[in-house]
Amino acid sequence: MAAAFSGCDAVAHCAGINREIGAQTYQRVHIDGTRHVAAAAQRAGVKKILLISFLRARPNCRSGYHESKFAAEEIIRHSSLDYTILKCGVIYGRGDHMLDHLSHAFHTFPIFAFVGFTDQPIRPNAVEDVARIAAAALVDGALSRKTVPVMGPETLTLRQAILRVAHVCHKQPLGFPMPLWFHYANAWFVEKIMTVPLVSLAQVRILSEGLAEPSAPYDPMPRELAPRIPFTEEQIRAGLPPAGAFGLRDLRCCAAAACH
Repeated sequence: MAAAFSGCDAVAHCAGINREIGAQTYQRVHIDGTRHVAAAAQRAGVKKILLISFLRARPNCRSGYHESKFAAEEIIRHSSLDYTILKCGVIYGRGDHMLDHLSHAFHTFPIFAFVGFTDQPIRPNAVEDVARIAAAALVDGALSRKTVPVMGPETLTLRQAILRVAHVCHKQPLGFPMPLWFHYANAWFVEKIMTVPLVSLAQVRILSEGLAEPSAPYDPMPRELAPRIPFTEEQIRAGLPPAGAFGLRDLRCCAAAACH
C-alpha cells in the first residue's frame, strides 16, 4: 500500500463490513486494516487521512462492530498523521444497503416487521453530503485533527423513514413491531443464507439504538459543512435500484453454484 500511496497527498479510508465472513472479520478489516493503511500512509509521506467511522462507535458495549470501529478511530487519532474522522449514521444513495434492501423487501413481502417496540430516531445522510464533507477535509484541509458526527438535517423515526421509502416504491406493506429477539434470530438466519443479508446482527443492534446521537469522543460539526440534503421523496427515488424482488441470485448457495 505504501507504493500505491506514493505521491498522494491524502487517503480516504472507507473500508468496512457489517458482518463477519470467513477471514473477513472485524479485527482484520476494521482494526488490522486501519493499522496497515495508517502505517503505509506514514511511510509514503501522505499528509492527511480520512476515516469513515460509525456514529455510535464506542468501546465496551458487547458489539464487535461498534468496538472495532472505535478501535480504528483510536488508531487514526494516535497516529502522527493529520486526520479527519467522520462518525456517520446511515448513508443512503444508489447502491446502498438501506434503499436497495428496503426496495427489494417491499417488492417481495406484503408485511414488514419494525425493530422493537420503541421507535428510534434516525437522521439519514445523503451520500452527496458525505462526499462533500470528505472532499472539504481531504482537498481543502478542513476539519484538521477532528472527529465529527455526520447526521442528516432531518430527524425521523425509523418507522417514518421506512414508510417514506415504501410510498416512493408504490407499496403499502402491513407494518407491525416485533421484539428484538425476533430480529436477532432473523438476522442470524439470513446471514447464513444470503450473499448480502436483508439485515445483519450488527444492523439490528444499530437500529435498536437509533441513529440520531453520536457517541463520544467527537468535535462539533461546523455549520458551513453540516449535511443539508433532506430525506425527500426525490432523493429516495434517485437512489432506488430497479424495481424487483429478492430472488435465487441473492442466496449464497445459488451464487456459489453460479461461480462454478
